[in-house]
Order: sequence, then structure tokens, then C-alpha cells
Amino acid sequence: MTEKDVLNLKNIEFHEANGVSIPYHQSVVIEENVTIGKGTVILPNTMIFPGVSIGENCIIGPNTLIKESVIGNDVKLNSVQCYQSKVLDGADIGPFVHIRPNSVIGKRVHLGNFVEVKNSVIDEDTKVSHLTYVGDSDVGKRVNFGCGTVTVNYDGKNKHRTTIGDDVFIGCNTNLIAPVKICDNSYTAAGSTITQDVPADSLGIARARQVNIDGWRNYTRDKYKK
Repeated sequence: MTEKDVLNLKNIEFHEANGVSIPYHQSVVIEENVTIGKGTVILPNTMIFPGVSIGENCIIGPNTLIKESVIGNDVKLNSVQCYQSKVLDGADIGPFVHIRPNSVIGKRVHLGNFVEVKNSVIDEDTKVSHLTYVGDSDVGKRVNFGCGTVTVNYDGKNKHRTTIGDDVFIGCNTNLIAPVKICDNSYTAAGSTITQDVPADSLGIARARQVNIDGWRNYTRDKYKK
């Protein structure tokens, strides 16, 4: 056992003595200057680096990495990478979530599989369930993000912010072209590319009207045969 392994085991045993459950020592790394509250469980393949504070009754892991971040009470992080951010009480995050620096994940927020958050504030009870990028954004309470939403924050030269109010519903595959504001109680239609602010209590639709070309397949089949 190397000197680093001995120090890691010492750190693990210290936290266990203070009420933390770490059932698989060999697959967990906990470095110095880490605080973990009572009742928290650290699952396999989890790495916790200096400057991390984790609250009570959390489930951290499996397959989770945390650096220089504050994690509240009753938080679940499953296959998450979290850097220089705050995750508040009751958040349920993962699997396969990337929280990049300067983000605040509010109370009881759900971030589901393949979600990335960067330099953003997401307020309480909001759900970002899957396949979504939230970058340089201020998101309100009780917002629902449909699958495949992107906050388009970079124009090739500058970064811009997206603002989303409370009780907003973002339809699947919506592109929010920042800077843009989606006001309280509004909706965006699925498949929209939103370039202008959406007023409160409104529906933003930004997509071409569908056109069906009758007999198109027969025409192309005959053309290819020739």
C-alpha cells in the first residue's frame, strides 16, 4: 500500500467515524479538507477533492467526481461531475450529468441523464430531465425543460445569457438564442428556435409550417430507376 493509499484510507476512516457510510473503501477517493455530514453514503468509484463540503443524508455516487463545490443536505448525485458549483438541498442529479463552474442548482431541482449546466442558476423545483444544455442562464422556479433543449449562448465572439421566468414550459428541441428572455408562465412550442423574448402567459412558436408533397416518393423512385 502506497503512502497515498494510506492517507486516503485514513481520510475514509475519519469520515466513517463521523457517521458517513462508505461501504467500498478500495474504489473511493476522499482527499483532505473535505467535509461530509452524518448519514451520507459514498458509493463506489467516487472521487471527492479538497474544498468540497457535503451535507447530511446524501447519496453520492456511484461514478461521481466533485471538486471545490458545496453540496447541501438530502442530495443525490449519480454519475455526476461537479466543479466549483453549489447544489442545494434535495436536488436529484444524474446519471451522466456535468455541472461546470459557477453554477447553482436550487432546492429539489432534478437534472436527468446527459444534461450539462455551465455558469447558470437554476431555481428550486425545476426539472431538466434529459439531453439538454443550460449555459450562461438564469432559470426560475418550477420550470420544465423538454428533451433536447439548448441555450445557444455563443455567437462566435461573445457569450450571452438566457433568462427564463417561473412556471415556464420549454418544449422539446427548443433552441433559445441568447440574449433572450422567456417570461413567467409562458411556453415554447416543440422544435422552435426562439430569437425574441416571449411575454408572460404566451406561447412562442418559431418553426416553418409543415408542407406535405403528395406522391414525392413515387416520383423519386421512378427517377432513380431511369
